[in-house]
Amino acid sequence: MPPARAAAAPLVLIWGEDDFAVHQRARQLFDEWCRAAGGADAEVLDARAANSGEALRALARLREALQTLPFFGSEKVIWFRDCNFLGDDRTASAAAVTEDLASLAQELKRFRWSGVRLLLSAGKVDKRRTFYKTLEALGQVEEHTGLSFNDRDWAERAEAFARQAIAVRQKRISESALGCLVAAVGPHLRQLASEVEKLALYVGDRAEITPEDVAAVVSRSKHARAYALGEALGDRDLPRALRALDEELWEIRLKVDKDKSPIGLLYGLISKIRLLLLLKELVRLGHLKPGADTNRVREALARLPSNLLPADRRYNPAAMHPFVVSKALAQVANYTAQELVQAMDTLLLCNQRLVSSSLEDDLVLQQALVQIIGQPRASKTAAR
Repeated sequence: MPPARAAAAPLVLIWGEDDFAVHQRARQLFDEWCRAAGGADAEVLDARAANSGEALRALARLREALQTLPFFGSEKVIWFRDCNFLGDDRTASAAAVTEDLASLAQELKRFRWSGVRLLLSAGKVDKRRTFYKTLEALGQVEEHTGLSFNDRDWAERAEAFARQAIAVRQKRISESALGCLVAAVGPHLRQLASEVEKLALYVGDRAEITPEDVAAVVSRSKHARAYALGEALGDRDLPRALRALDEELWEIRLKVDKDKSPIGLLYGLISKIRLLLLLKELVRLGHLKPGADTNRVREALARLPSNLLPADRRYNPAAMHPFVVSKALAQVANYTAQELVQAMDTLLLCNQRLVSSSLEDDLVLQQALVQIIGQPRASKTAAR
């Protein structure tokens, strides 16, 4: 729902899995309403409940607030904040809570909204319930789903969020720095907001945030740390690749992340080499240009013929963040096409050894990296 429609409606529900986005949007709308009403009569009610008794008491406070007339004929603004009993959990499913919500729905239908505005913010909501259907019919509803790597446009939405947060702090950020920031944090808006705050404090009076600033202070999320090995491979930096491999293997030994395994690390390396091979061919065909910035890469990816790209989104550059593709394009010159083909053969042999040999996983992976990276860096002329 457009923000303008929400601002005009007297009854609004803002809900969704992304609790950070829900709270931010609800705070924004509440502040807008308070400014429009002069801020004289605004009330925030904590709607969190640990059991059915607390839920019923929260609903009683809401009724009391609705029935209390605004002072001096001004407009009254009520925020029923962080309601957690509109879903299908135990508290929400309690008979007394279900009945009271249904009763409140009928009261809202009869309520005269002149001079009163009600904002409800919530996490999970059961759309089948009478209360939700009543709110949808009487007012406006906004749903904020959490971003995830499965969303094709997660990077664009994260960039838009970060750009707005930076603008609010009266700062600017270059496209390359924005790409670095989103690639480091991923689709996590709460962490993204925290990192933007850190960056604003770090640059001080300086107006523009640079990639160097991002590298200096932004904490890399789990997914970004997982890419460190592949990035070192792409950069053809053997010492850095071996350090990254050692860190990954150490986490596996300590069982920091149960989803990680030596074979998983190998598949990550294979994916990186496959991407470099594909990008090198797209460069040869003239569809992509080495050294293109994030914006140009985004435009070029949108124009790519679909028949040239893998059906599997995991290997499809058009489904990746343009910043990731831009970085890989810069790495393409580090290897010749023949070296990349040989690298795939090396990784295939590595796979066989990990599965069937008695050699230590550490040694097998280290040997593969040394064979791929540990030769004279291909010249730019040869790499073409």
